[in-house]
Amino acid sequence: METLRTIKYNTQTALKMDRIAQKLGRPNRLVFAQMVDYFFRSKKDPLDINDELLKNTLLKQHKDYIGFIRSQENDLLIPIKREVDRMTGNQQDINNLLRELEKKNITLVSGQGELLSAGKNYSSKLLNTNEILKSILVKLSTREQLKKQFHYILGTYIKSRDAFGMMTSAREKEGLARITRNQIDLL
Repeated sequence: METLRTIKYNTQTALKMDRIAQKLGRPNRLVFAQMVDYFFRSKKDPLDINDELLKNTLLKQHKDYIGFIRSQENDLLIPIKREVDRMTGNQQDINNLLRELEKKNITLVSGQGELLSAGKNYSSKLLNTNEILKSILVKLSTREQLKKQFHYILGTYIKSRDAFGMMTSAREKEGLARITRNQIDLL
């Protein structure tokens, strides 16, 4: 069986020891044993807080770690991120193309159905040709009326446009163009 010894220290030191042990996640006895082992092996004086050798060693290791991390970032992480971004973009492009193809396929299928029904209705439409020709003749007679209405719309547009000044907003110009198009569409 192991013989245990006792060391007495003040409350302030006990609090510090508890904080160190809690931070390291180890029992007080283990932390104490590791501290003794550290000072025994390193031959360092615990009173020498500013141990230059220790500082230099830590700084050198820290710089080495940072250099290693930076080289890994440049050699691995950045190229991997670029490739993943490129692959993600390509995958999105492929998905968009597949969606477009699916829409076009649906349109093609519906177009084929319409073509079949149009072929069936073709013979009935040939019978209605006389009526269509008569309606065309009626529409041709109204051609002169449409010309007059279009001239009126065009004249109104030109007058309104000429009334605009230098300070007329693009919104007003766009509104005039939209109104004119709507009037033409109603013809």
